Amino acid sequence: MVSHVINHILWRFVLIIVIITLYTPNLSAAKQSKINGLKMNVIDRCWRLNPEWRRHRPQLATCSVGYTGKMTNNIGKDLIHYIVIDPSDDPINPKRGTLRYGASVIQGKVWITFQRDMHIKLERPLLISSFTAIDGRGVNVHIANNACLMIFKATNIIIHGIRVHHCKPQAPGVVMGPEGKVIPLGHVDGDAIRLVTASKIWIDHNTLYNCQDGLLDVTRGSTDVTISNNWFRDQDKVMLLGHDDGYVRDQNMKVTVVYNHFGPNCNQRMPRIRHGYAHVANNLYLGWVQYAIGGSMGPSLKSEANLFIAPTIGSKEVTWRKSNHNNGDTWEFHSVKDAFENGASFTVTKGGRVPKPNYSNEQYFKVVDVNFVRSLTRSSGILGCSKTSVC
Repeated sequence: MVSHVINHILWRFVLIIVIITLYTPNLSAAKQSKINGLKMNVIDRCWRLNPEWRRHRPQLATCSVGYTGKMTNNIGKDLIHYIVIDPSDDPINPKRGTLRYGASVIQGKVWITFQRDMHIKLERPLLISSFTAIDGRGVNVHIANNACLMIFKATNIIIHGIRVHHCKPQAPGVVMGPEGKVIPLGHVDGDAIRLVTASKIWIDHNTLYNCQDGLLDVTRGSTDVTISNNWFRDQDKVMLLGHDDGYVRDQNMKVTVVYNHFGPNCNQRMPRIRHGYAHVANNLYLGWVQYAIGGSMGPSLKSEANLFIAPTIGSKEVTWRKSNHNNGDTWEFHSVKDAFENGASFTVTKGGRVPKPNYSNEQYFKVVDVNFVRSLTRSSGILGCSKTSVC
């Protein structure tokens, strides 16, 4: 009798499951893609919805926005596909198959991918040649525990999908340069990624943390840079835009900072800007200690639809300005449609104009309502791409 009752219950349970399966409408692949797309920002929608993205990796170059414009100079029939198979590093005579060989020795349009998961310990800073894309999608690549990345007098470079952390200062020495020639290199601070006299650079979907100096420096006349979809965490000095107060060439610097996640455990410089212009939009700020956005030497900054969540303990003020008696208070910090939580506040420039980014058609993107920032930045940093198709 007991077994009969149990069998009857089991059959009823199976019947309910069958009914639910038969009468619950299945989402088509197109509808599911549309739903996923609504949760993505405009950069990610451009390529992540394509299940064949592995076969069409250079499609990524058409997805950038902001001051880099589209990175279509990095692709074409003459594109060289290079696979890193060896995590070792020789800074003067790099072996074929290593990252340095692909990034510094090979000239022309190079798209670099990785055969497998890797931990790369660079013996000296990696100087990346113009028209190079470093694409870590689909594998787990760490550049860590010694020297890190430098873009020196180069242009049209993509860095995507890499973990860069625990970077250390480097003494002067020689290294393979971006033109495939050995050059002398002076002292290098422990930055994750440093730009020196570089232009048209796109830094997207990287995870950067715990470096001895900063995470990302844009210096010495570098311009036309987009910093997007990155996760910056566990760092004192996060992002520096502008070399120093006396380097006036940085007046021409233009940088877009969009869809990034700052925090936890970030102290300052998200970013700190000198001289030039930055459009900071749709980023998530998960606390700070000293300040989130700072500047000196008359910079212009438009903060638009960012979510600033103040720390429980510490400064609630988002901004910081370095006084300069010779320069006066000529900087322009403007907050437009930002949101502030946990007591956060933003001291804006009074009576000034709101500086516009003045994007071209290929640079333009629509800034999304701040209520969607949590969703748009949920995938910031390294993407968890499966081994089948989803990324």
